[in-house]
Amino acid sequence: MKTLIHPTAVINPNAQLHPTVQVGAYAVIGDNVKVGPQTTIGAHAVLEGPLEIGSRNKIYPGAVIGMEPQDLKYNGEFSWVKIGDDNLIREYVTINRATGAGEETRIGNGNLLMAYVHVGHNCFIEDSVVIANSVALAGHVYIESKARLSGVLGVHQFVHIGNMAMVGGMARIDRDVPPYMLVEGNPSRIRSLNLVGLKRSGMDSQDFQLLKKAFRILYRSQLTFKESLAQLEILGDTQELVNLRRFLLLSQMSGRRGLVPGKGKASKNNEE
Repeated sequence: MKTLIHPTAVINPNAQLHPTVQVGAYAVIGDNVKVGPQTTIGAHAVLEGPLEIGSRNKIYPGAVIGMEPQDLKYNGEFSWVKIGDDNLIREYVTINRATGAGEETRIGNGNLLMAYVHVGHNCFIEDSVVIANSVALAGHVYIESKARLSGVLGVHQFVHIGNMAMVGGMARIDRDVPPYMLVEGNPSRIRSLNLVGLKRSGMDSQDFQLLKKAFRILYRSQLTFKESLAQLEILGDTQELVNLRRFLLLSQMSGRRGLVPGKGKASKNNEE
């Protein structure tokens, strides 16, 4: 019978691996690690607990998941990394545990994290997110489903990136990115809707046209932030518009970093 675990792998006796898990050469799996069915762990990968990994994930060589957070506030408390199903975690990705007792860094389902991505402590990545090579997420970053982050960019602590947003390569993201928007540059600016992503999603044409109107209200008018929100209320109650208004309002709450501005005069959308 062919073994699924390479004889050079080092596996803590307290680790829980489903019998269908494959482990490559020289991988190291520590205490309090749980790995679900049909997950593949590549050569030289390091998994440290507390860590839970779901089903059908593919972890490529050199990835390091579950190490202590790179945070001076961390004092050895019990915290987690939790990873869902069907994720691709490419070479040399690092995913750190959370800071704070009982807190977690969470990766959802069906995500692609390309080589050298760093996911800092207390981050939350929802589902079907693509993060390209050499992206660094600082602590407490939240990325909603179907967002796309291009390569070699940095995301500041506590930033929130909305559903189906697109971030261009080598950008500096230090404020929240609303859903459905295309952001690029340093300093980063909202350039347009994420037109390609929205069209590929199969969105209804009427909903798409309403989002285009919402974009013009937010980033091509002279309205203040409050006036823009009032206009969005009048525009309609499609799922996309409700989601956009929710995000904009939450971004203005105390403790949040505010919104990435549009280019030129459109930066007025952050004013009261």
